[in-house]
Amino acid sequence: MELPKLNFQETFDFKFKKDKDKFFIYDLVRKTYLLLTPEEWVRQHWIHYYLTVKAYSVSALITEKKIVLNGLTKRVDLLITEKGEPKILIECKAPHIKLSEKTFEQTARYNSVIGAKEIILTNGLQHIAAYFENEEYQFYKHN
Repeated sequence: MELPKLNFQETFDFKFKKDKDKFFIYDLVRKTYLLLTPEEWVRQHWIHYYLTVKAYSVSALITEKKIVLNGLTKRVDLLITEKGEPKILIECKAPHIKLSEKTFEQTARYNSVIGAKEIILTNGLQHIAAYFENEEYQFYKHN
């Protein structure tokens, strides 16, 4: 299986398995193998980044958190918490998906429910990061 090299300085130690013609990647947060989709490949990089580089504990990371937005149930890709409070909301797209103002606005709408201080929209190759302060988003470069 050909996986794109993502825009991370670090290389991570992923565990894979193959079943029939499908590939799976081990999720350290959920402690199970998940179907390896392009979006999951991106999410797993962020999970490994926060666990190994940023030294967060597994309990500080929440994946697939359900939220209700305008009466619809949505799921956020990854939420980093600190002392149980939402800190960073990460919305993952597949590497071939172009990030745009529209996809950023989707992430910001999710965050209107979550209330994280920071959001990151990523396709693994490009990362758009912003702090929420004074009722608006301030963009910054994510390393």
